[in-house]
Amino acid sequence: MSATDVTRTDLPVVDVTPTDDEAPSTEGPTVAGRVARGLAWLALVWVLLCYPGNVLSPFDVPAFDANRMSEAVIFAIIGLSLNVLIGYAGQVSLGHQAFVGIGAFTSAYVVTDLTQEVVLGVLVAALVGAAQAVLLGLVSLRLTGLYFALVTLVYGVMAQQSIFAIESFTGGTAGKIAPRPTGFESDFRYYYFSLIGLALVLLVDWRMLRTKGGRALLALRENPRVAQTWGIDTKAYTLFAFGVSGLFAGLGGGLLAHRDLQVVANPFDFNLALVFVLMTTIGGLRNRLGVVLGSAFFAFLRNGYLVEKLKLEEGIGPIPGPLGAIDMSPEFAPLVFGPILLLLVLTRLPGGFGQLARPFQEWLAGRRFRWIPADDEVVVNDVRA
Repeated sequence: MSATDVTRTDLPVVDVTPTDDEAPSTEGPTVAGRVARGLAWLALVWVLLCYPGNVLSPFDVPAFDANRMSEAVIFAIIGLSLNVLIGYAGQVSLGHQAFVGIGAFTSAYVVTDLTQEVVLGVLVAALVGAAQAVLLGLVSLRLTGLYFALVTLVYGVMAQQSIFAIESFTGGTAGKIAPRPTGFESDFRYYYFSLIGLALVLLVDWRMLRTKGGRALLALRENPRVAQTWGIDTKAYTLFAFGVSGLFAGLGGGLLAHRDLQVVANPFDFNLALVFVLMTTIGGLRNRLGVVLGSAFFAFLRNGYLVEKLKLEEGIGPIPGPLGAIDMSPEFAPLVFGPILLLLVLTRLPGGFGQLARPFQEWLAGRRFRWIPADDEVVVNDVRA
């Protein structure tokens, strides 16, 4: 039976012919569009590869700024690690600073005390991060939501009060020296060393979601009971998510240690854990570009780079309030602006920075520029904690 044999004639006729704005374009990109995209790609490559290292650049970037750009790259690695737990597995971690801190001290210990190469130290830090994440996952397999977040919070506090207090491992109050790898001693070159680490993490993350394990993680996040009916071992894949997240976090901690040249325990506190959660959620869960942008934004906010570039060299200073003055120094600025941005993400921009960047991302890929008002893939439940 053909389609014309079942045509209803008793229904009102509605014109569904797409308008000029809705009709799909049968023509390829114009010459001007190709030139614009080419120039945009060149500008993007120049910003990532040339500007921070003073290569083919008319600008003179100070070494201190290059060092802060390295921190933004490393924060992007940490954000991607937390995205595996929150975005893929649906678990909120409030003790992620422990994974990063232990990874940092592990790499410094391997290089300084065991006199090994920096690359080996960073790899060992990544493996130690994966091991401790799996162990924590084994302890809390039956917990979800707020209860799991509390377990990770306790683990972070425990690491801060006990593990970071082991002088033979951390060096005590003096910290542990963490030299940079041979050939990457300068701040400019270490930026590229960190960029290599970010590229590897992005590659692993991209390939992971195209495997059976990655698809199982997404199914597990949506509904564990339904995932079990499809034969998915929820416990095994939850531990898999923990291991990958810890692997990335340990790698980020090792890179952070050698960026600073010396590791101390003070920065790895609960405030840093909150920054990690905020930058990942505001960046855009399950959106790699959004997580990278959100992490870099909070890194620049935390190290004062944005304050200087916005011509606020004197600092923002304390803002008086009904409960006393609010500290708006760069160290605490993420904890002031973060909740405000989080409210915007919950109410107006569920896709975070990734939703804002997606139209440009699709345009660079050759598609027509189109503003996306909402992101159906990200829901408010992702930030339920």
